Amino acid sequence: MNEKNCINCNRTEQEYPLLVLNYQGKELYICPQCLPNLIHKPQTLVGKIPNFAPSTDQPPHEH
Repeated sequence: MNEKNCINCNRTEQEYPLLVLNYQGKELYICPQCLPNLIHKPQTLVGKIPNFAPSTDQPPHEH
């Protein structure tokens, strides 16, 4: 059985609910607590998601 872990904090599905991400044909997981990193600071996930290179030409995201 493949263990499912958050790509950012490494929590398992036994510890915390995980959301499924599909990227370049691979299924990855992220917990709701780490999801804001993917949305607001995707550069923090470089190296944690294979071949992930977020665009740097987007304006700052503000609420």
